[in-house]
Amino acid sequence: MGEAGDVLSCVMAGGEGVVEERPGGAVLRVKNDTGEGSMAFCQVFDGVGLSFNDFRLDAYDSGFVAGPDMLCIDHCREGRIEQPVAGGAYSYVASGDLKIDDRSRHTGMFVLPLGHYRGITVSFDLARAERSIAQALGGFPVDLRALRDRFCRGGDPFIMHDAPGAEHIFCELYSVPDEIRATYFQLKVLELLLFLQVLDPGPVRERRPYFYRAQVEKVKAARDFMVSDLTVEHTIDELADRFDLPPTAFKTCFKGVYGLPPYAYLRTFRMERAAALLRETDLRVADIGLAVGYDSPSKFTAAFKAVIGQTPTVHRRDRARYVRR
Repeated sequence: MGEAGDVLSCVMAGGEGVVEERPGGAVLRVKNDTGEGSMAFCQVFDGVGLSFNDFRLDAYDSGFVAGPDMLCIDHCREGRIEQPVAGGAYSYVASGDLKIDDRSRHTGMFVLPLGHYRGITVSFDLARAERSIAQALGGFPVDLRALRDRFCRGGDPFIMHDAPGAEHIFCELYSVPDEIRATYFQLKVLELLLFLQVLDPGPVRERRPYFYRAQVEKVKAARDFMVSDLTVEHTIDELADRFDLPPTAFKTCFKGVYGLPPYAYLRTFRMERAAALLRETDLRVADIGLAVGYDSPSKFTAAFKAVIGQTPTVHRRDRARYVRR
């Protein structure tokens, strides 16, 4: 499988995977009972890989065991992923977040609370990467091992929430003309390393929220209960009492896991379910509103437009026009 397969497998293992070799890289396509995804890999330098990750699944089981010379930098563009940390706790990588780790905690079950994740991973085989970067740019001031030791203390990942300094580096990688991709990717990887070289992880590390397994399991059970019948409304106090959490802790942990407060999450879920019904059935708009908990057609239309960006009628019409094409 070569280097492409090695670096791809460092990021994700488990489920059914097929690697398609391509000039200068490969694509890994994975599938399990909860969905599927892909990773498009290319080599930047010897020992340095870049992968574009697009997963639409609920969870995956990683069997990967990292070697001593691994460093990975992940940027999340869309979605959310649950990251196990020490002490039976979890942290969450969300849109705009940066994660740095040595993959030493990359074995076990990983959960995507929103059912999707899209982002970029930069992977380093440290010994080879140090040599190739030194050959490409003598005197480059970043020590990769020192960088790993500074950010990956004790094996826990470093997670920087809402990382605007890194955002522009990564977002520019998604639409690069083919004729300049190789050189452009090299420049952006070097820029990323320079950005991290001067970043102080201390203040950022102290702000990372962790949530313990017992709390997370209760919040996930509450979420499943909330969406099991969309015609029923529950108060925060009712949910917190039912799942044995203080109301404030329930709201904080729920937002930590799903990225939105409970009511905002439920409204988004209802509108996404309504959008699916508009696309896939011939039910009347009013009946779809009732199915997702809205007795008033006008309130349903207003909520749908606020979340989806267009009215239910326009959404159905646009979808029908697209299908006919």
